[in-house]
Amino acid sequence: MHKEGHSPAASAARRRPRPLSPLREHLRDTFWFAPTAGLVGAAVLAMGVLELDNLVVRELREEGEYGEVESLIAIADDMKTIITTVGSAMLTFIGVVFSISLVALQMASGQFSPRVVRLYVRSRITKCTFAVFLATFLFALLVQASYEGNEDPRTVSTVPVFSSVMCVLMVLLSLGLFIAYVNSTLRLMRISHVIDRITRESFRVLDRHGVADAGRPGLPEAGAEVRYRGRAGVLRDVHIARLVRAARRQGVVLRLIPRIGDFVVPGTPVLAVHGGAVAPPQRALRYTVSVGVERTFHQDLGFGLRQLSDIAQRALSAAVNDPTTAVQCLDRIVQILAAVSGRPLGALHHCDRKGAVRLVQDVPEWADLVDLGFAEIRGCAVGSPQVTRRLMAALEDLARLAPAERRAPLERHRTLLEQAVERTVREPADRDFALRPDRQGIG
Repeated sequence: MHKEGHSPAASAARRRPRPLSPLREHLRDTFWFAPTAGLVGAAVLAMGVLELDNLVVRELREEGEYGEVESLIAIADDMKTIITTVGSAMLTFIGVVFSISLVALQMASGQFSPRVVRLYVRSRITKCTFAVFLATFLFALLVQASYEGNEDPRTVSTVPVFSSVMCVLMVLLSLGLFIAYVNSTLRLMRISHVIDRITRESFRVLDRHGVADAGRPGLPEAGAEVRYRGRAGVLRDVHIARLVRAARRQGVVLRLIPRIGDFVVPGTPVLAVHGGAVAPPQRALRYTVSVGVERTFHQDLGFGLRQLSDIAQRALSAAVNDPTTAVQCLDRIVQILAAVSGRPLGALHHCDRKGAVRLVQDVPEWADLVDLGFAEIRGCAVGSPQVTRRLMAALEDLARLAPAERRAPLERHRTLLEQAVERTVREPADRDFALRPDRQGIG
């Protein structure tokens, strides 16, 4: 039997932070990095391949193989038309991809939820397609600019044969990526795939969080606070490794006061200092708190449930009236809640290299997650027996999976749903039908 404070759950919770900073996630939320990297890569590749062309021509001239040089000039002239066509055609392709993206974004925002637009922004295939298209366009321009009017094999300095072949290969890669991009975009325009992507992102966050401590550890009285000094916005994530280092050097324990996803304004206390009266210096806390205009999946445990709830509510609105989509969202909400039903929830404890707790970070409790998943959908589902039946089945399934001490929020939602249906539905037979558990809603 494990001693108190040394259980496997506690050991997993009090883990050292991953050294990877939130920079990778922030770059994934931008659309400029991949295309810029593609342009830089195209320029470097063009310089390297053109230098190879120069080296080949120079060696052939030194060996007196002027006939070979003349043959290369003929091949390059034949491919010049292709390179010129590629330069103009890639702009058209880029315009088509951009137009498809705008249509997909507009449909996703209008039909699903504005929160799911970030799935398109974070799409790797979309960014890769843009990057390769722009890289091919720039590469074609640089190769076209390397052509010389001189065709004398004794004096010509550059014959872009290998460069032209490389340009053709990049065009073939662009065509393949374009097919993959269209397929990926069409999938993201289907609600089932959007819901599946949100669920998979939620499980990645859950795996990244590890296991929280079942109860809050005893911390000494807070001796100081660190207030936020940046612009107002949503707390997206914190640089855990940097905060742990700052707390270790100061010999204190830091506690994150707001939760990930909270809106913070300048002057808001963001860190409480325990075990000391002096906070770490500001230079040690620079770039440790990231605030943006919207929530992200990186460290936000409840963001997936928030998106699924938004999609379900929009589907149940009078303008859309799509209860089947709401049932699909409930399926995934049950999947996520079932995964956390037996996990300790409360506070994450991040340790330094010696195993001492240096950062305490609150995560949503079980009741918070249940309310987030069911409360707003329950309020909109009263007039749709398909959704109320699925909701009853969901609450029953979770009650079987959850420990006894976690069944109270589920029973509360079940009681509130029954009361709402009784107030709204007049006929007893209709009430019984609406409250009969069914995992498919209505068949």
